[in-house]
Amino acid sequence: MNIPNFWLYLVPPVVGAAIGYFTNDIAIRMLFRPYKAKYIGTWRLPLTPGVIPRNQSRLAKRVADSITGSLLTPEEIEHIARRLLQVERVQSVILWLLELALDQMKENRQQNTAKILGNILGDLFGESLPKLLKNLAEQEDFLEAQLNQIFDQVLLEFRLDAVQSEKLADWLLAGVMTPDILRLWLVDFLTDRNIATIDERFRARSSGTYWVVANLFGLRNSLLRLRSFCLDEPQASDAIIQDLIQALGISKRIQQLAHDFSLQNLPIATVRPLRKNLRETVRRYFQQEGAGVLQGLSASVDWEEVALVIMGRLQRSPVMAESLQSVSYELARILERYLEKDLEAIVAQALPILQIDQVIYDRVMATSPAEMELAINDLVRTELQAIVNLGGILGLIVGALQSVILWLR
Repeated sequence: MNIPNFWLYLVPPVVGAAIGYFTNDIAIRMLFRPYKAKYIGTWRLPLTPGVIPRNQSRLAKRVADSITGSLLTPEEIEHIARRLLQVERVQSVILWLLELALDQMKENRQQNTAKILGNILGDLFGESLPKLLKNLAEQEDFLEAQLNQIFDQVLLEFRLDAVQSEKLADWLLAGVMTPDILRLWLVDFLTDRNIATIDERFRARSSGTYWVVANLFGLRNSLLRLRSFCLDEPQASDAIIQDLIQALGISKRIQQLAHDFSLQNLPIATVRPLRKNLRETVRRYFQQEGAGVLQGLSASVDWEEVALVIMGRLQRSPVMAESLQSVSYELARILERYLEKDLEAIVAQALPILQIDQVIYDRVMATSPAEMELAINDLVRTELQAIVNLGGILGLIVGALQSVILWLR
């Protein structure tokens, strides 16, 4: 075989391979390029822009319809939502939010948070709670069970021990029943009218020897002299009264009375009305005075300072940190029970609002042809190169067949 015949058989496979290879490569590039239309004057060159840039609107519409029609259907979105809203995932999100809230409370925003919390506490205790208690106090059974329990378990069982009785007696004699106070009580009691009444009743109701004393001597002069002595000789009167207190053992008597006093010793007919009166008194107090007292108390409290104290306590409390886990779990369970019943309705209402097809369409339209080409090449670079190589191989095979036919002829 001479050299001209050799080139005659070699050229067809080489040319076929080159044509097949470069033809496929140009075809793939023409899917995206040129990115914009090319003009000669007012005449647009054919095949410009590329296939995908020229039909990007239809492509975006088809992609949006395909995704929403077969992939992101309402049923599939509901399934995705159920997987995303599992108790463990929701609990972790809620726990993260609670921990984030605690961290923010520890930062410089604490003063603003305390101000908001203080306003809430002030409104609660100054406005809402008084109105609520006043409305509740209108009911006949207002705090009935609680007050009856307090009366039966606290007041009815209450009894002073020996030490408490002694302290009570000492306090009464040292601050309430001192000789000067008793003397003034006696002077205030012995008015002219009271002395006349005592003398008259003593004369009228005495008999025997006492009648003789009452009618011959009477009590009027004695009581008048006693009053004059208390007024003219206060120190001597106080000394006499102090001696009488010690001589009569008033302290011991008060201690014994206080120690022996108990509501259990009273008749049942007395205890029952007492318990009822206690309940009615508390109810009437809340109806008439409770709201005003709570409002006045609320006005006198610096709720912002209270809020700072509460927030500081929450920040330092180990119980708060430990309870976040259980709180987040319970909130997640509540959300799960709610979504089990209403998730389908929520998804049906959310889909028109989300407009997923429009979002996909806008996103595809916002992607430039160069970015789309780069993304597709990155995704299927190997497959596209395989197509180009396949074109070259097919061209080589066709050229080789042509060379064989030439040789056979």
